[in-house]
Amino acid sequence: MSILSGKSILVTGATGSFGKRFIKTLLDEHDVKRLVIFSRDELKQFEMQQHLNSPKLRYFLGDVRDKERLTRALDGVEIVIHAAAMKQVPASEYNPMEAIKTNIIGADNVVNACIDQGVERVIALSTDKAANPLNLYGATKLCSDKLFVAGNGLSGRHRTRFSVVRYGNVIGSRGSVIPFFMQKKLEGVLPITDERMTRFWITLDQGVKFVIDSLTQMEGGEVFVPKIPSMGIMDVAKVVAPECKTKVIGIRPGEKLHEVMITEDDSINTAEFENHFVIQPTTDWWDQQAYMKRMGSKAVAENFSYSSDNNTIWMTTQELEALLKKEKIEL
Repeated sequence: MSILSGKSILVTGATGSFGKRFIKTLLDEHDVKRLVIFSRDELKQFEMQQHLNSPKLRYFLGDVRDKERLTRALDGVEIVIHAAAMKQVPASEYNPMEAIKTNIIGADNVVNACIDQGVERVIALSTDKAANPLNLYGATKLCSDKLFVAGNGLSGRHRTRFSVVRYGNVIGSRGSVIPFFMQKKLEGVLPITDERMTRFWITLDQGVKFVIDSLTQMEGGEVFVPKIPSMGIMDVAKVVAPECKTKVIGIRPGEKLHEVMITEDDSINTAEFENHFVIQPTTDWWDQQAYMKRMGSKAVAENFSYSSDNNTIWMTTQELEALLKKEKIEL
């Protein structure tokens, strides 16, 4: 039986790309008791209701910055998926306090409200930009990750457990470069920041499945990282708009050539599984050796790092074309 069966679940930022796919998956494949959509945009909630309607759904307007409203929404909730975030790198660079209020203070509100309301399990979505962050968005998400891991110690005698899921660019999501390229190809020229750039890639369905799998396996304190393919930006451009010319415009403020999901410094705390890694917490309430023995994992090599340029798994142009077709993204 699924860990989600008969549960009341709340998703923050549920009207985003991940949230909508996650909610639909739970309605289609899991016998949940109640699903709470928690987000601050009334128009997006209205639009979502036109496509997703079920007696199990509760649409709740609110902002993670507002702890009192969040606490009210969490009444009776057993599982939380925290997907709400300010995600745009340039917007975060130019509006730093807004990113801090949502991504850090909002995360702290989620941690404390979940403990106060007796939530059982919490998964927070992170990003590859949180590892060795170069931009403010990544820095706020790293801080958020630390807050959720530390939440397990803060929870104390309470039952709430917190873990984090970290992955890369989502194919076809609104923040992905693919919709941007699709828009720009109408002009005949694709702007490329740097021809050497690489990124990790994952589909929405893969992201949803990984979150559910992590929710099932979590003990509280882990940062789950999936093994997913990398792809160069020029290959992405070749798939999306093979007929277009490209123009190199230079790296934007806060942008990296390659993204990292596990740093060398984190490698000493990283356990490897067949399809994912787990960065273990470095606290006195966690026994790393006992965890690896219990879970059947192994330690990664010394000085290991997991970067989009040193990845052993690479996506071909044919594989990306197939994934775009599966996601029903018309080029």
